Amino acid sequence: MTGTGIQPVDITNEVKTNFINYAMNVIVDRALPDVRDGMKPVQRRIMYAMLQEGLMSNVKHAKSASVVGEVMKRYHPHGDSAIYDAMVRMGQWWNLRYPLVDPQGNFGSMDGDMAAAMRYTEARMTKVAEEILEDLEKETVDLKPNYDETTTEPTVLPSAVPNLLINGASGIAVGMATNIPPHNLTEICNGLLALIDNPAITLDEMMTHVQGPDFPTGGRISKGGIREAYATGHAGLKVRGKARIEEGKNGRTQIIISEIPYQLNKTNLLQTISQMYKAGKIPDISALRDESDRKEPVRIVVELKRGALGTLVLNQLYKYTQLQQTYTVMNLSIVHGEPRVLPLIDTMRYFLEHRRDVVTRRTVYELRKARERAHVLEGLLKALDHIDEVIALIRASNTGAEARDSLMARFGLSEIQAQAILDMRLQRLVGLEREKLQGEFDELQKTIARLESILGDEKLLWREIKKEIRDIRDRYGDERRSTITELEEDINKEDLIAVEDMVITMTRAGYLKRTKLDAYREQKRGGRGSSGGKLREEDANTGVFVGSTHDYLLFFTDAGRVFHEKIYDLPEAGRDAKGTHIRNLLPGLRDDENIASVLSVSGFDQAGSFIFATKRGVIKKSLITDYANITSAGLIAINLQAGDELIGVDIQQEGDDVVLATKNGQAMRFEAALVRDTGRATQGVIGIRLREGDEVVSMALVPGNDENGELLAISEYGLGKRTKVSDYPSKGRGGLGVITLDVTDKTGKLVTLAHVAGNEELMVLTQKGTVIRTRVEEVRVTGRNAQGVKVINISDGDCVIDAFPIRKEDEL
Repeated sequence: MTGTGIQPVDITNEVKTNFINYAMNVIVDRALPDVRDGMKPVQRRIMYAMLQEGLMSNVKHAKSASVVGEVMKRYHPHGDSAIYDAMVRMGQWWNLRYPLVDPQGNFGSMDGDMAAAMRYTEARMTKVAEEILEDLEKETVDLKPNYDETTTEPTVLPSAVPNLLINGASGIAVGMATNIPPHNLTEICNGLLALIDNPAITLDEMMTHVQGPDFPTGGRISKGGIREAYATGHAGLKVRGKARIEEGKNGRTQIIISEIPYQLNKTNLLQTISQMYKAGKIPDISALRDESDRKEPVRIVVELKRGALGTLVLNQLYKYTQLQQTYTVMNLSIVHGEPRVLPLIDTMRYFLEHRRDVVTRRTVYELRKARERAHVLEGLLKALDHIDEVIALIRASNTGAEARDSLMARFGLSEIQAQAILDMRLQRLVGLEREKLQGEFDELQKTIARLESILGDEKLLWREIKKEIRDIRDRYGDERRSTITELEEDINKEDLIAVEDMVITMTRAGYLKRTKLDAYREQKRGGRGSSGGKLREEDANTGVFVGSTHDYLLFFTDAGRVFHEKIYDLPEAGRDAKGTHIRNLLPGLRDDENIASVLSVSGFDQAGSFIFATKRGVIKKSLITDYANITSAGLIAINLQAGDELIGVDIQQEGDDVVLATKNGQAMRFEAALVRDTGRATQGVIGIRLREGDEVVSMALVPGNDENGELLAISEYGLGKRTKVSDYPSKGRGGLGVITLDVTDKTGKLVTLAHVAGNEELMVLTQKGTVIRTRVEEVRVTGRNAQGVKVINISDGDCVIDAFPIRKEDEL
């Protein structure tokens, strides 16, 4: 202690103490709701003030300013704006599942508009709010002095409805926050009844009554997370707005959003959709309109461009806007003066304990009042039985006190009874009044017996509570607004990408790109073609493949390994672009390894086998399912002998025949069934025997019953022909084969042999990057020994390096 009377203290301890006091004040007295009535202090005071003002649901609305003033004057010594904001929220249907304030005037909107000033708006209680205040006058809850000790206020409200669960709560305290979702009153009441009947009820049993949260704005809630939220009091729930896809009057597809996630500002959603369109995230939107009105509080119209897929755009809206959100459940409330995170069943138990206390205290109060009234009636009836003597005794008394004492002494009455007789009006002396008093007394005796039995029997007490819960359910219960459903935990990347066919082009230097199929125009046979990409002088195209954006693209290397990528992950580029180097996409590719074959598959759970061919005539089969676990480092697809290379891979189905073709024009046809399926890391068997200097350049699969089909042969210098499959005898594997092309200096070596039906289109690539797309039917049908006709004109120094038929069903 200094001479000035100031005592030095450690500032660290002082700050700690003061902060703890401040934090507890905010937690208990401001930000968190009480588990019993679901009210924060300001909400409770608003309700109590409206009760004191008589603003019930059946009276005229009163100015909001008068309510706010009463609350601030008597109970809540804080700013008027905070009180008004709390009252406004209690009257907004999109914030409270069961509003407690019945508003009149502008109480804001879902667009985030502020409510009008309190001097303009009016309010009164709703019927549900009256149920929260029911029996307050019957000493059912404790009262405490208000802030200036001029009056009292309730510490908690009786709350006949489970307000915390049906309306939820949100608030930020110091170091903690609460976020309790609203629920359907019917479901919660059914759950409470089930809990009373079976106090040991399991969560799974409870969830047959309580499906999940029920937001005032509707929407769809994912089942995932609900059980965890109910079991622990904390979890994240996926919430989506409700939307439908329909055809507009102008023939364009529209997405109609009719419900949005809870507490989402509708204007913010519209702004986000617009921003995502400008950013290129949702490019297929042509118009965006807010058609919401009183009849349809939420109606957002997203009009799409012609040809756009509604499901794709809807998934993009879920992914990139607030149309899908995660609602974080934090069931934190005040329990016995302390903040606690509660599971669902515990929250319901605390409410039932509160109702048990309220009903008990109400019964005690009603029993006391009934006994007091019966006591008075007993005295009145005794007086009426001796009315002449009573009148004479009163007339003989000089004062009221003397008359009271005389009555007490003569008839054995209590002071209360004697005073009631003195206060009795003369009209009560008539005979009918005697019968009326006797009837009232008899009814009171029954009431007293009933109330005593309730207090004396726990089962009767809970029966009374159940009766009141059923009554609340029957009067205020309604249908669910939110739908509980199975939602994908996340929007997959594929859900945001349109299904469309792509041409995948690779060059000798290793550049890869994907281009939309319709970027290549169809031409007549013998045309000069169009540029498939601007290549460097020393580069050349080595392959072209067609696949869907959602397919896996399998890269088989000449060393017998396989890699995979989703086609939508490949860089999309224009027809004239160079593309991206393959080694940037496949970091596991070795320097001495080149891509030998590329194949697209929709997945690895499909029936069938991969069939492999090598340049030395080896053939091998393995089940597609054996290749499901391809990693970024690659996977062994086939074991190769020294000096051999993989030249082709295809998908073989039951009954297929295999045709192997060599560069010198030989072809060998045999049944694929002659090659049995083996594991991935195997070598295979001989498919065709080769003469010296020859090698296999192409493999084609032919359905076993397709004798009317054709084999299309394309040569190095642009000649091609079609030959009937029936011209190729099916023999056992391992032979030398038959002639499929008369190879000369004019034709050049055989480049490819492919199975066609005649109604496809043909894409031909040259070493210098020229591409032609023409109809297969324009290539003449000839015998096996013919040279064919000109398919593409080859310039000096150029040659065909690949050709690929495109089926009609592959068209966009």
